[in-house]
Amino acid sequence: MLTLDRPETQFVLSGELSIAYQVFGHGDCDLLYVPGIISHLEIMWEDNDTSAFLTALGQHFRVIIFDKRGQGMSDRIEGATTLEERIDDLRAVMEAVGSESATLFGLSEGGPVCLLFAATYPKKVERLILFGAMAKFWGSDDYPHTPRLEMVLEPLIANWGKGQFAALAGPKGGFEANQLKALSKIERMACSPSGVRKFMLANDLIDVRPILPNVLQDTLVIQRRHDRMVRRGNGRYLADHIPNATYLELPSTSHMPQFEDSAEVLESMVRFVRASRLGRSEDLEQKKLTTALFTDIVGSTEKLIQMGDQGWRKALDNHDAVATALVKQFRGRIVKNTGDGLLAVFDGPVRALQCALALVQALEAIGLPIRAGLHVGEVVNRGEDVTGIAVNIAARVMDKASAGEVLMTRTLRDLTGGSDMSFASKGEYELKGLNEQFELFSPEVSG
Repeated sequence: MLTLDRPETQFVLSGELSIAYQVFGHGDCDLLYVPGIISHLEIMWEDNDTSAFLTALGQHFRVIIFDKRGQGMSDRIEGATTLEERIDDLRAVMEAVGSESATLFGLSEGGPVCLLFAATYPKKVERLILFGAMAKFWGSDDYPHTPRLEMVLEPLIANWGKGQFAALAGPKGGFEANQLKALSKIERMACSPSGVRKFMLANDLIDVRPILPNVLQDTLVIQRRHDRMVRRGNGRYLADHIPNATYLELPSTSHMPQFEDSAEVLESMVRFVRASRLGRSEDLEQKKLTTALFTDIVGSTEKLIQMGDQGWRKALDNHDAVATALVKQFRGRIVKNTGDGLLAVFDGPVRALQCALALVQALEAIGLPIRAGLHVGEVVNRGEDVTGIAVNIAARVMDKASAGEVLMTRTLRDLTGGSDMSFASKGEYELKGLNEQFELFSPEVSG
């Protein structure tokens, strides 16, 4: 059996949180391993099967692995965590180890994180490998491949750390008593029952189905046929909706790659990486998933008449100063002013939404009520400008908003899981120039 000295656990700041990571192995390709619901960098090496699988990965790749925020050696968090914050953590870890681009290996709920990262930062992702992953974490009428939240949450919490989770995710025939005991320890060390409850509730809004067409990297979807935790329909759905996906179904059971036919899993990963196309497509270089925010001042013509040219010019200067500061605060970029509003873009939907709400409040305070519309989708960068259907949709969504209102598409709402925000449906609308109905939502602001 191959052996490997345990790699040193290191830390990088992502925002104000310390994210724990390890780097080991060798090879001319970086493999960023994105964990599922459980992770603990130190304890996982105590399991022989896990240690052997990681060691084997290190024979072919430089492996980068980390504990997600709220688990393992990384900082604990208050409340839930968003997909957006988790992709921030991926970026921070890659920067810390000097990785300009990598193959992402997403396990289970790490799959949606990888998909959003790949669409948002296409230059950083060479290719994707998804194992036992899903497009939507909890089931619904239009996604029957996973169970509904209410069917799973309370039994899972009641038995957390007792081995039931490990047994469900294990191989056919189960684990021996000693190994089940060790895996139960990993559960307890990774996260408390209340902590895992936060993750499960936050995952209720994970739904990356709308962005799958924007994932243009070569993708290998590995699905075990008898996986009891993430059923085969999930893998099939991903493969059917990601443009450059290859589907591999193995006749085994475990939800975790290090058990059962782990040698076949490793071989398929290595073969896929070697066979994927050389070079980068033009689409990957120019297109990326982006959140577009449009705003405009309500009743601008009437205000111009009331204030006169000089007064209106001063009001617009005040508008621009407030908008510039807030967009920068939420890590966005103003693409252009539209005379009485703006177009700004963001690499995270939650930050864009928070910015829109802050703009409404701040501009109302100086007597400039605005309305705002948001959509997330693929945009094309053309110098400092951006184009694409996502930009047009955001503009049309804004047209439906009233003074002081922020409206967004379902696509954006579905990417805000873990943000502690709630949303009210405003119904379905036909947007000008677009041949489909869009359900629009507004955030319900507490207090």
